[in-house]
This record gives sequence, structure tokens and C-alpha cells, in this order.
Amino acid sequence: MRKYWPLSFFILPGLLMYVIFFVFPAISALGLSLTDWNGITPERNFVGLANYKEMLTNDPIFAQAFGNNIKYMLFVVFFQTLFSLIFAMMLVKNSRLNVFYRALFFLPTIIASISVAFIWIFVYDPSIGSLNTFLTKLKLDFLIQSWLGDKNIAIYSIAVVQCWAHIGQVMVIFIAGLQSIPKSLYEVARIEGATPWQTFRHVTWPLLAPSATIVVAYTTLQSFKAFDLILAMTDGGPSYATEILSLFLYHQAFNHYKFGYASATAVIFMLIVASITLLQFKILRANKVSY
Repeated sequence: MRKYWPLSFFILPGLLMYVIFFVFPAISALGLSLTDWNGITPERNFVGLANYKEMLTNDPIFAQAFGNNIKYMLFVVFFQTLFSLIFAMMLVKNSRLNVFYRALFFLPTIIASISVAFIWIFVYDPSIGSLNTFLTKLKLDFLIQSWLGDKNIAIYSIAVVQCWAHIGQVMVIFIAGLQSIPKSLYEVARIEGATPWQTFRHVTWPLLAPSATIVVAYTTLQSFKAFDLILAMTDGGPSYATEILSLFLYHQAFNHYKFGYASATAVIFMLIVASITLLQFKILRANKVSY
């Protein structure tokens, strides 16, 4: 083992950065979650698990935020993964036209979330928005909605924006995965008389499992961290219909000055994201195959 000791100095800077910027803040948040600190005065009282008990048993807004987050995550993970995979399969060949379309789909990814939010606020505007105007031109007046004002559809309206902004980014991951699949496997499938669906099911999808694992895990984290987009578009409204956990945490800390309570939310938030991500890794890796 002594011969490896010099190598430990190479990982020491990275380890120190991890401890300073992740471990120490996480421990601090855990400590603050056990207090009633308001974020302004130096006094803070130890309240034990009272913040957690209040949040999990007597806070309907937290329960609604959690439910909204699950709806948002399921919508984004399903549709963003589905459409990015379809576009990736359509644009997998490295022709000039395909490269142009890849760049076009990727373009929204480099736009700041705040800019994306303001673009879509105008698109969704119930009076002058292009979406309702377009539906009116098509004589589809029955589909006209207050896309961000109706509490039943507002969270899905924002989820559509999230998908629009990041489909191109996820598509690039799938294209890399598709291009790594040996062409000889498709040739064997063609000789064996496999249909396009059978080829996708037994060749493409199993060998895309590593890429799909990355995509689903990344999209899940992205869904839980969609803070700036929702803050700019609705700030959690109407009637908390678009309040998700990250926004709930922000409101508790900076609107209600309940930093101890917000820290408890952050701890629960971290545990939820870690649990869902580990479950996804376990499910997707179970489907991984090699030929």
C-alpha cells in the first residue's frame, strides 16, 4: 500500500474542496434544522425534531409542494426522455442537415432560465399570447386556457417549458449512446428478419441503458431544481399550485424568515432526491445487457 501513498496527494485538493463545499454545509444545514433560527438575530434555540414534526404532520403547503414536485418530475422525466430519444433516433446520422437540427434543438439549453420564463409568459398570456391566438386561428376556441392562471394545469404548463428548454441537451446524450452501438448488431437483426420494433426493443434500448440511466437521473435532479423557472413564471401561484419543494424552501427562508424550518426542508429535500435517484439507478441497471 505504501507505493500508493504519493498518489493520495493528487486527490487531496479535490477531497478538501468536497469537504469544504459539500460536507461542511450539509452538516451546518442539519444543525440549523434542529433550531428555530430566524436568519437575522444571533439567537437560536434548540428545538430538536420539532421542525420535522411540524413539516411532516401539520403543514399542508409542504404536502402540496411535495405533490406538485412529484407531478412535475413525472411529466418532465417521461416526456423529456421520450421526445429526446425520438429526436436522437431521427438525427443520429452525422449529415450536415442533422448537425444543423441538433444545434437548433440545443439552442434553448444555452438560454438563461429567466429569459426562457419571460418568453413563455408572453406565449401563455391569456389575452395576447401566441398560443391562444394560434388556437383561435385554428377555430379551437374550446382549448383556450389561462395556462398559468388555472391551478389545475399551471404546473404542467411550466413542465412543458422545462421540456422545451432541455430536450436538445438530453438528445445529445442519447445520440452519443446510439452512435456507440455496433452496427453489426443491426445487421444481424436485419438478417434474422427482426422488425423495427423488435430491433429497438432487443438491441437499441438495452444497449442504451447506460445513457438512459444518466438521462433519467439528470432529468429527475433537474425537475427538483427547477427553481428559477417557476419563480419567474408564477412564484408558486396560483394558490400554491406550482409551489415545489425548492420554492417552498426559499419562501420559508426569505419570505417568512424561518431558516431553521427551511433547513429541515432542505434535509428532507436531499433525502427525497437521493432516494428517488438510487431507486432509478437500481431499476435501470437491472435492465442493462451486453452482447
